[in-house]
Amino acid sequence: MTTERQRFEEVCEGLENGSIRVAEKINGNWKVNAWVKEIILSGFRLGKLTDMKEGQFSFFDKDTIPAQQFSLESGVRIVPGGTSVRRGAYLAKSVIVMPPAYINIGAYVDEGTMVDSHALVGSCAQIGKHVHLSAASQIGGVLEPVGALPVIVEDNVFIGGNCGIYEGTIIQEHAVIGTGVIINASTAIYDATNGNWIRANEQGQMIVPRGAVVVAGSRPITKGPGATDGIHVYTPVIVKYRDEKTNTSITMEDLLR
Repeated sequence: MTTERQRFEEVCEGLENGSIRVAEKINGNWKVNAWVKEIILSGFRLGKLTDMKEGQFSFFDKDTIPAQQFSLESGVRIVPGGTSVRRGAYLAKSVIVMPPAYINIGAYVDEGTMVDSHALVGSCAQIGKHVHLSAASQIGGVLEPVGALPVIVEDNVFIGGNCGIYEGTIIQEHAVIGTGVIINASTAIYDATNGNWIRANEQGQMIVPRGAVVVAGSRPITKGPGATDGIHVYTPVIVKYRDEKTNTSITMEDLLR
């Protein structure tokens, strides 16, 4: 009879080889596999705090979720200098991780993606093919509630430096997120190309459209003392949709591969 600990081990192995995913796209729509999240959470409960000392570095974590070990055959380029990939994360061949970076349990990072210095890929985040996560970008983790969709960054997306993508946001393919943009479920995005506002859907997910180029902006408060004093609040703004000029400006990363 399979024990709960054995089931956790099996699921972690499946997460690491990519045969199991926390979320997957089915018929054009993203679906969360809540049962996978439940088993990941069981690993925290089942584990015991352990000394996981590695050479001169000492750290302490649950024995169920140690740092993941890679080999040359993994085909992942991890540059030395403080990067940690937790157990139960999937990194496809040709992924590049620059130091220091952190990739948490349940995350999925697909082929050709670069995770730059000081970047975070949070628990269960799903990162597509040929994505660039620039320095200090933060892809939030969504482990609980188990039914909530994690942050999803689809194929060929460029995330600029110091960006924060949180609360189950979906960045559709080919989008470009400019430096310092923060996107979550509670901050509406203004589309300056058509004058429309993009807000979270009924499931509480913010969806950034395919090919959108998003920069940090602001909008004036229209009521109360804030309006009188000319106060503005932060607002992400879609300034255009990706074109050849945009593509040219973000291809320099290929020189690093």
